[in-house]
Amino acid sequence: MTRPALARLCGTALLLALTGPARAAAIQVEVDGAEPGAGPVLVALCQGGLSGDACGQGDRGSSASGSARFLFRDVPPGTYAVAAFQDSNGNGQLDRTGLGLPLELYGFSNDSGRRGRPDFREAAFTLREPGVSLRVRLVRALPRR
Repeated sequence: MTRPALARLCGTALLLALTGPARAAAIQVEVDGAEPGAGPVLVALCQGGLSGDACGQGDRGSSASGSARFLFRDVPPGTYAVAAFQDSNGNGQLDRTGLGLPLELYGFSNDSGRRGRPDFREAAFTLREPGVSLRVRLVRALPRR
């Protein structure tokens, strides 16, 4: 190996040793706008899309105070979105009309999805160490019946 090639190899090894592997971070989510006592708040951490398959990590919390806090720990750095809704009838899913409009309170990170079908790119945020804190506000798509 030539001396310049050896120097480049050593330089690359040193750079990799200094930067180290990407570490996991935390995502703190505060969901507000819930109706107190009207059912639990469900929140999901999504990666790559907003479908059920893309939202693999989730949690549920009480809506007694009108807001709920969630903490996702040890999440690898990357691009994510948060989806949340208040499960007013306790069936574990966001109920919709025949046209697909949500019947229950719902919300996404970055306040996306308020004027139409939510888009992952609009709801997405980048997670880096040590983590991120964000707020999701629940809204109603249709007037109360």
